[in-house]
Amino acid sequence: MTLAPLGLREDDLAACRELLAAGSKSFFAASWLLPKRCLDGAMVLYAFCRVADDLVDEAQGGAEAVEALRKRLDAIYGENASSLPDPIDRSLAYVVRRHGMPRALFDALVEGFAWDAQGRSYETLSEVRAYGARVAGTVGVLMTLLMGPRDEETLARACDLGVAMQLTNIARDIGADARLGRVYLPLAWLRESQIDPDRLIAAPAPSAELAVLTHRLLEEASRLYARSEIGVARLPEDCRPSIRAARLVYAAIGNVVAANGYDSVSQRASTSLLRKLVLLVRSLFRLPGELPVPPQPALEETRFLVEAVLAEPLALPEYGA
Repeated sequence: MTLAPLGLREDDLAACRELLAAGSKSFFAASWLLPKRCLDGAMVLYAFCRVADDLVDEAQGGAEAVEALRKRLDAIYGENASSLPDPIDRSLAYVVRRHGMPRALFDALVEGFAWDAQGRSYETLSEVRAYGARVAGTVGVLMTLLMGPRDEETLARACDLGVAMQLTNIARDIGADARLGRVYLPLAWLRESQIDPDRLIAAPAPSAELAVLTHRLLEEASRLYARSEIGVARLPEDCRPSIRAARLVYAAIGNVVAANGYDSVSQRASTSLLRKLVLLVRSLFRLPGELPVPPQPALEETRFLVEAVLAEPLALPEYGA
């Protein structure tokens, strides 16, 4: 058995690379700036997230797919994890032990997938943030643990960034989501603007009222992006460019939505390769917000993720014990 530098099996890592190469161009773009010491672990995390997302989206019967994911996590965190049949599961079992990643983080991620499988809608912005905490804040915390920091302030800012990215996704995909029968905008906002969510799903169309709500959601994303910048300076120096790049690229998507008149129904915002390259270069330099400021508490909706890490000892049971 050949081992990769992290201690992972090289053939298992090859399976992760193959999966991501087939449809995760954004990950490979961001990975250019990741330090080598983090790259393999990040690849494993994103491969598992991709498998989990595809399983829930594509499998018949979302609830069954969610339960299957929970059983896989039982095995990943259980005994004899090194003997698991799936290479991605074997790799994740090693990574979570090496970096002390609490099971509660993956449970929260799966809960977010379960909410999607249930077709859940969200009454308030707080509920939308709670959804973002699960499907994106968790990834921010996991990546932070992979890079090393475990302190409350850095973890809280990682959650801010994850939720901001998810809000940007929602703002960009209003039309695409509606065509799939999904509405992620706060229902209270829709009622205030006299927008019927059922009609939006039945016949998605841009409108001035919907544009106002899209703008409003992106303003909240911008607020969280600004909060997250403080956390970048707390990361190890070799990790900062990759996180800056992620923050800049996602914020740029929101800028494109704005340039399109906040119409994300008849068109889907994207950034050009040239623009991404410019942002990658910018990511090599400190952002203005990366300055010492008084600590800010975690969002109410993400606090449970931070507390899960603070309550977990770094050392988890040995791989394959």
